[in-house]
Amino acid sequence: MNEDNLKSQLESLLLVSAKPLSLRKIAETLKVKTKVAEEVTDQLILEYNQNGGGIRLLKNNGQIQLASSPENTDLVRQYLKEDLIGELSEPSLETLTIIAYRQPVTKAEMEQIRGINCSLILRNLMIRGLVEAEYDKERAVTVYAVTMDFLKFLGVSSVAELPDFEKLNSDENLQKLLSQEFSQAEAKEDKVVKVEVKVED
Repeated sequence: MNEDNLKSQLESLLLVSAKPLSLRKIAETLKVKTKVAEEVTDQLILEYNQNGGGIRLLKNNGQIQLASSPENTDLVRQYLKEDLIGELSEPSLETLTIIAYRQPVTKAEMEQIRGINCSLILRNLMIRGLVEAEYDKERAVTVYAVTMDFLKFLGVSSVAELPDFEKLNSDENLQKLLSQEFSQAEAKEDKVVKVEVKVED
């Protein structure tokens, strides 16, 4: 595989990743040696830093992540603040419900229940501080769970206190819940619980 193809694949990985990727993980995913992964990464960093665009590639302690340009910090900070204050979208609420009732749950399991890609939704939920990711060594996969802040917002001490937790702690019943609780008709009747996250100035 030539360098351009590797750079293209690396960009795609970094775009959909909800957290920084290690050079080792990049090498494993691209099926190349770590040295090759580092060379491709360094070349991509150089290109991003030279083109004067709004995206930069950060490299720190062997971890790589896409980030916005420092020149746009104020604009991005204001946008994120407004985004965090706003209500969660219906897809985000559905994903958050799945995580709360099925945690720890993998991205693949969420997507099996919802039937759509959850990468960007997960990233937004993690930015809001409602969801956290952890690598499960036994299962060799990243799993997701709700955070303490999520519990604080709902005023519960554990997910077991959520409505009908025991009954809904299964894929089949969750699918039924989502098809009912998040329908447009019921949303108009205010049967959908909306979570609003506020950030301090």
